[in-house]
Amino acid sequence: MKTNLTIITSLLVLATAHAETPESYRKLWRDPAVNARIERNIEKYRKGDATIEVVDAKGKPVKGAKVQARQTGHEFLFGCNAFVLGQLTPEEMERRYEEAFLKIFNFATVPFYWEGTEPTQGQLRYSEPASDFWRRPPPDRFLPWAAKHGITLKGHPLLWHAYNPPWLPSDADELRALYQKRFKEIASRYAGKIDIWDVVNESLVCKKTYPLYSEDRAYVGWAFKEVAPLFPENTTLMINEVTSYNFSPLSDNYFEQIKTLMAQGAKIRGIGFQYHYFRRERLDAFLKDPKCNPGKLLDVYEQFSAFNLPLYVTEITIPSAGEGGDALQTEVVRDHYRLWFAAPNMAGITWWNLGDGTAVKHENVAQGGLLDDQLRPKPAYKALDQLINKDWKTSTSAQTDAQGRVTIRGFHGQYEVTVNSVKRAFQLKKGDANKWVIKL
Repeated sequence: MKTNLTIITSLLVLATAHAETPESYRKLWRDPAVNARIERNIEKYRKGDATIEVVDAKGKPVKGAKVQARQTGHEFLFGCNAFVLGQLTPEEMERRYEEAFLKIFNFATVPFYWEGTEPTQGQLRYSEPASDFWRRPPPDRFLPWAAKHGITLKGHPLLWHAYNPPWLPSDADELRALYQKRFKEIASRYAGKIDIWDVVNESLVCKKTYPLYSEDRAYVGWAFKEVAPLFPENTTLMINEVTSYNFSPLSDNYFEQIKTLMAQGAKIRGIGFQYHYFRRERLDAFLKDPKCNPGKLLDVYEQFSAFNLPLYVTEITIPSAGEGGDALQTEVVRDHYRLWFAAPNMAGITWWNLGDGTAVKHENVAQGGLLDDQLRPKPAYKALDQLINKDWKTSTSAQTDAQGRVTIRGFHGQYEVTVNSVKRAFQLKKGDANKWVIKL
């Protein structure tokens, strides 16, 4: 691992090299105190200790045994939507897409937009084979792929005022009855198979024309009440909101909404924050805005940690379009991922569209992929590969003491531990005692 000084110095060099980054941004994001806070938080919240005890065939401790521990996977969820899985041609493009996805991600968002699962009333599109619908593969497609590659899935969304089929009624009671049917259909197929769900999406920006709209957004509590009994208790049922709710004062509105819903008994088990900048000019304006302040962003996420629920950055678009776009995207991505990884209750970070040209049509102008339009890695992808697969993965070795024990400190996740020719797999879990025994 790099030292704090090395990281800060490398970031300063990067900032100097790319004049597109506003001076105000550099000043805030290169502040040594902020970077020290980020590094402290990563050390505190993303890592843990494990004690490895080595014993012989009779159960006696083995002194001086060389122990090698190598992290093979993350407990933290690094993700992306997988909306175009199986839809890319020629075959080489599909191969590049899947290889790039699996190299850095262990978490995939699956499309459950109502327009895609039931475009015509009564004609469900959950299973294969299904008619082609760009960015809306049938959800069953993701199950064997995720099982094969150890990918955690999230369904998105169960209820949203947008991307619905045109046949939905405008009468609120009729619509609620159809939602109840939809919730039960989805739960009957995917409960216990997909363990994370966006139950309600973007309620604080809901249009007044939506049949379930009311000023108090009562439909949100109703949806959680309907959904919760249909899924196992360990299912993460999430509320999700747009980018502006990462920043005060709007973040206070989101906080109060969740506080009220939970007081009413809503089974909210996860909190989502989107982070989209769909145009280069919007990103440039944001980077100059005083709210683009890493210290205040951390303050907001720490405020939400009071709910003792997992937090997720659920959808991210950082453009690479325009002059110096690749360099700017890389810098902003690296900075923000470090900050999000440092937030106390953060459990996952999800990039939105992996490749240029795979976004919703009007959003492709941003060139907001981590891969270019030929699905080749951009510098931002390589920066994330460095963070996820190198900087934030532990590989260490040590010798056992007189009691046959050695203690390691590493990032939470899966490990392969080798002593002599004996190999064992363990999980370094957050909040666990992590006492591992290897018998030779």
